[in-house]
Amino acid sequence: MANKESSELGNLPTSPMAKRSRTCVEERLPLFIALRYRELAYGTNLKFKHLEKHSTELTGYFSYYITLEATDPATGSVCSFQTQFSDAGSRISLGTRITWFTIASRIKQIPNEPVDDEWEEEDTPGINEFYKGPMPKWFSDEALERDSKKYYVVPESELHDNDWLQLLMEVAFFSKADRRLDAYLPLELNSVVVETLEDYTTEPSEKLKADNAIFYISYKCCSDPSTPLAGDHRAVVRKTMDGKPGHMCLEVALTKEQE
Repeated sequence: MANKESSELGNLPTSPMAKRSRTCVEERLPLFIALRYRELAYGTNLKFKHLEKHSTELTGYFSYYITLEATDPATGSVCSFQTQFSDAGSRISLGTRITWFTIASRIKQIPNEPVDDEWEEEDTPGINEFYKGPMPKWFSDEALERDSKKYYVVPESELHDNDWLQLLMEVAFFSKADRRLDAYLPLELNSVVVETLEDYTTEPSEKLKADNAIFYISYKCCSDPSTPLAGDHRAVVRKTMDGKPGHMCLEVALTKEQE
């Protein structure tokens, strides 16, 4: 039987990016992921304004149901934004530390916007087989040279002002820090390489917004050197979208220490 309870977001993963902005609800990674999905899929730039309600449900996965009020800085308009977020742990792909899904990410006022709350693990025709199965290992220099068209090396100038890359780094570190972030801030991106079969139209940087991609992230935990995770880290994060509105999956690979 499902166990469902309401809370003040106390159990949601904390985002250090939000801590810097001192916004209570934006301290929560699921909200960032849902809002970033909306930006990637629809080109919106919604910002959190006010929490309306939140509940959790334990079935096959641990699911969060969140409704918040958001604003569009471009127009000043206010909307009610809803997301369903599921935490599948490490139960989906071999070599995965965490698997997170957004199942719904919608503006409530838009009529007839569909919601499909099922992610069919075995039936995802919209996802190439390249992005399925065990999590990939870190790329090799030989692979990068041999098939450079498939990779995009993010220039340093694009690293630090990109909220999407910052978020992926935080998700990866959340996994490595055993779902604790507070003791290990701040984090700093060193480099990112994107691997995707999707081509770009005008600029290579479009690969950052590919529906399906693998992100190889090198970053540094800049906390006190006496803390156990201070120093340089690597992470492999796989992002997939099955083509259904609101659906996105993020998987973080086990590190060598966790294998």
